[in-house]
Amino acid sequence: MTAVHDLGVIELAAALQAKQVSPVEVVDAYLDRIDRWNETVGAYVTVTGDRARAEALRAEQAIQRGADDLPPLLGVPIPIKDLTRVAGVRCTYGSAVYADAVAYVDDGVVERLRAAGTVLLGKTSTPEFGSPCYTEPDVAPPSRTPYDLSRSAGGSSGGAAAAVAAGLAPAAHGGDGGGSLRIPASVCGLVGFKASRGRVSSGPHLGDVSGLPINGAVTRSVPDAAVLLDALAGPWTGDPWWAPELPAGATFLSACASPPGRLRIARTRTPFLADREPHPDVIAAYDAATALLIELGHEVEDVDAPMSPEDVPAFETVWHVLATLMPVPGDREYLLRPLTRWQRELGGRTSGAEYARAIGSMQQVGRRIVTQLSGYDATLVPTVAQPPPLIGELRNDDDPAADFEAQKRFTPWTSAANVSGLPAVSLPMYQTRAGLPIGIMLLGRPGGDAALLQLAAQLEQARPWRTVPMTDFAT
Repeated sequence: MTAVHDLGVIELAAALQAKQVSPVEVVDAYLDRIDRWNETVGAYVTVTGDRARAEALRAEQAIQRGADDLPPLLGVPIPIKDLTRVAGVRCTYGSAVYADAVAYVDDGVVERLRAAGTVLLGKTSTPEFGSPCYTEPDVAPPSRTPYDLSRSAGGSSGGAAAAVAAGLAPAAHGGDGGGSLRIPASVCGLVGFKASRGRVSSGPHLGDVSGLPINGAVTRSVPDAAVLLDALAGPWTGDPWWAPELPAGATFLSACASPPGRLRIARTRTPFLADREPHPDVIAAYDAATALLIELGHEVEDVDAPMSPEDVPAFETVWHVLATLMPVPGDREYLLRPLTRWQRELGGRTSGAEYARAIGSMQQVGRRIVTQLSGYDATLVPTVAQPPPLIGELRNDDDPAADFEAQKRFTPWTSAANVSGLPAVSLPMYQTRAGLPIGIMLLGRPGGDAALLQLAAQLEQARPWRTVPMTDFAT
């Protein structure tokens, strides 16, 4: 059989159900690779080896009993991003302030992944409180793309992407509040799917004051992204946003099996957040994606950018206020990173009325984005503006404002999907001339997660990308 770490989620689940490999063997294989390569790529901040083996043994026993109602992902190991709580497991939130904190409750997405049968390998690294688009925390080594270990794995789901790209997990849970799944997916050669607002609940223990963040996963293929969305999707009672349900009997995975038909697709490469021309290799990937869409029979039209730098201040105000939500004792504030302190200072000076106005302004921008793109089935943009940046290239501890501006120049498109609530996906279809991954991004219609996965699956079938992890990165 193919090496365990070369199998995607669906392939691995099928091999486990067919008893071609046991859950214990799978966990041991991954723990061995984590032991060998984790310090190199900065994927995991906490490894739960004993717990993973115990969960794998229970899964193995259930498979041996041969019940008819086994969970679909029984025995498949999936790590959890270290912004999400798993009861009894350390949760650092990427911060030295919480370096020794242990969660007392499972967040809802953890409950759902467990119900699907997955096994917890550990917690993947994230930047402090999940704010930057690079993952260089004080509590763990920097997260690196295995394509070039001098370069960043992105953020804030950087550890998750590094784990999957390096073969330290078949897929990984993550979150996306401004591009935090899609950015790491782009620089690590993976699929990053951000679902529609309300599709994956933040409940039952957490509220959502902005409508920006949503849980999801980074994967090696579109069908793997779909099957994990099937596991995660659904509301909790009392949620402020609800995405429309799929028709009875339909799944996101089944959507990937049929062609999307001829679509009308908008495209723009005008940066939404910063006035800077994308890297030539990014433009080449964007044009190649356009050509492929036309080749597949879709109609592609150039459109004006639906969001501009003039819309950014409201988003920034909300982003800075969100940085204040994590409680930090006064005698531990010195442990915060300079960027976090700067954001919390700005957010702390924002009055309730100013925050309410910013939320209202941001919602107006979101409505305009949806309205402007309403005549199209999908919208094509680059995922990020340049190839994977070097470790430390975006970060500027001496000037956090410059740090924040550098992040905006690197990621001038991704936040539009969070502001508008639209589904979006980054696909690893292209590489630079030096072999570094470049993602292209598609935004879908409101609530149109299944249709967007359908289009993404068509692109993957037409131009398959490298689906095995970077097993040779260390050499």
